[in-house]
Amino acid sequence: MRCLITALQLARNLPKSSHAVKIIEKHPKSSQDQYGRAITLFPRSSEMLDQLGLAETLAQQCFACRETVNYDKNGKEFPGRGWSFMENMKDTKWDFALVLRQKYQEEIFRQALRKEGVELEAPWELKSIEVLEGVVTGGHKVLASITNPETGVKRAVKCRYLIGADGGRSSVRRMMDIPFDGSSSEDQWVRVDGVIETDLPKPRTYCAIESPTHGNVLWAALDHGATRIGYAFTPERRKAYDVFDEEAAVKEAIASVKPFSLKFKQVDWWTVYVVGQRIARNFFVKDCVFLAGDACHTHSSGAAQGMNTGMHDAVNLGWKLSLVLQGLANPDILDTYEAERLPNVQKLINYDKDISRLMTMQLPENWQGDPDADVNEVLGQVMTEAATFSSGLGIYYEPDTYLNLTQSSDVSTVQPGQRAPDVALQKPATFEATRLQTVTPNTARFYIVLFAGDVAITRHHLSAFTSSFPQSHWLFDPKYPVSWITIFDGPGGPSTYESLGGMPFGSVFYDADHSAHERYGVCANKGAIIVLRPDGWAGTVTELGSAGKAALERYFRRFLVSRSGTKTPREQVLITV
Repeated sequence: MRCLITALQLARNLPKSSHAVKIIEKHPKSSQDQYGRAITLFPRSSEMLDQLGLAETLAQQCFACRETVNYDKNGKEFPGRGWSFMENMKDTKWDFALVLRQKYQEEIFRQALRKEGVELEAPWELKSIEVLEGVVTGGHKVLASITNPETGVKRAVKCRYLIGADGGRSSVRRMMDIPFDGSSSEDQWVRVDGVIETDLPKPRTYCAIESPTHGNVLWAALDHGATRIGYAFTPERRKAYDVFDEEAAVKEAIASVKPFSLKFKQVDWWTVYVVGQRIARNFFVKDCVFLAGDACHTHSSGAAQGMNTGMHDAVNLGWKLSLVLQGLANPDILDTYEAERLPNVQKLINYDKDISRLMTMQLPENWQGDPDADVNEVLGQVMTEAATFSSGLGIYYEPDTYLNLTQSSDVSTVQPGQRAPDVALQKPATFEATRLQTVTPNTARFYIVLFAGDVAITRHHLSAFTSSFPQSHWLFDPKYPVSWITIFDGPGGPSTYESLGGMPFGSVFYDADHSAHERYGVCANKGAIIVLRPDGWAGTVTELGSAGKAALERYFRRFLVSRSGTKTPREQVLITV
């Protein structure tokens, strides 16, 4: 699925006359058409998909989970444990877990790709990768050999970049000799999806059941009226079966939710798998080969982060690669993909090690507390600690001297590398309500947002900025991936021109109730300039006055380049699934 999101961004952003995106899939869709795998998108993932124009379609089919509950071994409700952090996901309109099985999500993404003229080609198996010596960075360095296992037809594909989104057993990772650090445990979990009958008091929730025999049992209400039951397949339970099949999986699921009753009217899917955590040592090698999703990190489903982490990979890579392929950004911007994503994946791995052990009734490996501590209580503490990371709203990229450039730290509480909060805005003239993320879609463009403050007070700051920054400046050139937005603090007037005393920069919106300026910590008497990256993180922050021009030039000159007017050959990106 990560490959679909990356491919969709490339297909939308790149001229079809000069670029091609090819996706090859080892297995035809029919052989993968199952209900299982990942199910949950947390708020930050939904926000990113919203900026790609996909979230509303997902919302049409999803189960929107806003309620969680935890039951102890006696079936008594025990607040504050398990998945309780999900009820505190605020500061976003997507303040819920968007539950939609991967099968249905992929259908939506594939349909969007077909509209862009991109189809998955299957079955095609990647046989070899050769990185050609002597080819300059950004040139056609990759020669991939692929074979159709049904017909035996062989093809060679020469491309500038290859993306391996081909799962935990990634052929791309293996062919590029990228170490996959980590380990698998002896712990096993079972997941069963289906339509059920039960006497559990709150069945249409995300809940945990503290089973003395099956660990911390997952109960997740799914789309289309289904439910997922997940439990630890302990060594004691394994001893009872010579063969563990669907019938056994259902039998153990029924036992795992005691004292509640459970009956499966229909089983959609089931699996048993080994719990482990691994991370690729590199996400980008040879200046031309990327890994994304499970190909570069695997972990348990204990924190429900697999699909979300892969989504963050895909979005982060998609806009950067789009700019490079258009000749608008230096190729070294691609190094920031690994620099930003790898540390956050490592954070997830660290959390997952603790969460997965606790769900299997074991204390964390490096536990320094009471050796007799209640594992369910410790699990609640760990999940609470990881709450903002799990929701994605607290994920940040470290400040650096490149994409997340600190220049002025006192004009806004939102700093470079942090998520840019979504805030309510008002359109001019009609006063129609909108939101910042709605007016800043991810089309591989940066947004320079002028928080103008109270223009009756900040007029001199605005005048100093506009007089030093004429609209003939290169940052207003339409060939650059930069758009401008001006936000006035206060209710709208009859004319934006009259409100400012001149033409504002870019599109104008009003902060009618002052909440946008307050959320960004921008003083209405001073204003601020905040650059939003295409993926919705803050890139840099600076003051509104005369120093603003130099600060913006300092930021964008680090990675933007002028685009040549010469015709380029047809480029190609190969994505393997």
